[in-house]
Amino acid sequence: MSHPPDFASYLEARRVEIDAALEAALPRPPGCPARLTEAMRYSLMAGGKRLRPILALAAAETIGNAAARADAMPAACAIELIHTYSLVHDDLPAMDDDDLRRGRPTAHVAFGEGLAILVGDALLTQAFVILGQGSPDESQARVARRLRASVCIAEAAGAVGMVGGQAIDLAATGEAAHGATSEEARRALQEMHARKTGALIRAAAVSGAILAGADDPAASAVDAYGAQLGLAFQIVDDILDVEGDAAELGKTAGKDAAAGKPTYPALYGLDRSRTLAAEAIDSARAALATAGLHGGWLDAVASWVVGRTH
Repeated sequence: MSHPPDFASYLEARRVEIDAALEAALPRPPGCPARLTEAMRYSLMAGGKRLRPILALAAAETIGNAAARADAMPAACAIELIHTYSLVHDDLPAMDDDDLRRGRPTAHVAFGEGLAILVGDALLTQAFVILGQGSPDESQARVARRLRASVCIAEAAGAVGMVGGQAIDLAATGEAAHGATSEEARRALQEMHARKTGALIRAAAVSGAILAGADDPAASAVDAYGAQLGLAFQIVDDILDVEGDAAELGKTAGKDAAAGKPTYPALYGLDRSRTLAAEAIDSARAALATAGLHGGWLDAVASWVVGRTH
């Protein structure tokens, strides 16, 4: 598969598909209290890059074809629900205490702290409603793939993945200046972000590949790609936190430095951080090449991640 002539058009088309599927996935009154539905929708449909669900669809398409996107859409939606829940909780006063997300007031500012906590809980659990739903005529092979993808996503979201990374992040806040040049600090930074950010990006790619019917070598290649892509994404995120503009980022710039959090620029400097991001993208592409999957949509996503400005 060759690169699309206009990747921006590809991204926009996928966002339209994903947003429609997310709208359909949201619980509504009378089953769900109206205020909770409103608050869930406020956070979920606030825009955003949709990187993770697009990655799931692109992986499915790389493994199969355009029709495989439909197979991967439940995983794409589940991943975005989980990602949005993590942002809602991350912004809470007990966590990062932020008041701007995706260019507008955070959920707890708009709806109150208590309801924001419930919004996160509801988004997380709805993700597994979507993943668990099958069709009456579904094949056993399809059921097995859906179960495998569900476990992959749950592990990435939980204590050994994103939640574990968040716990490490909480413990590390304020410690950036201590041993900032030590190898130990750098390893700790990489472990934290491999869990907090990388795990869900990795799971997005792998679950999309699984649902498209990837064999073990292809799934392993996509997994390795996802790990390196997640690393590059976080490094670029840290760089943008230093250099970015809040209006363009849609969130508060400079927040990590102000909180004393360990970041790639803090430990490596900006120039070395840019080099590390580029090296991670090279490694991601090399992983795809091992299974003959290079040169397609996942390559284009890698370019998007390392070249983004917000």
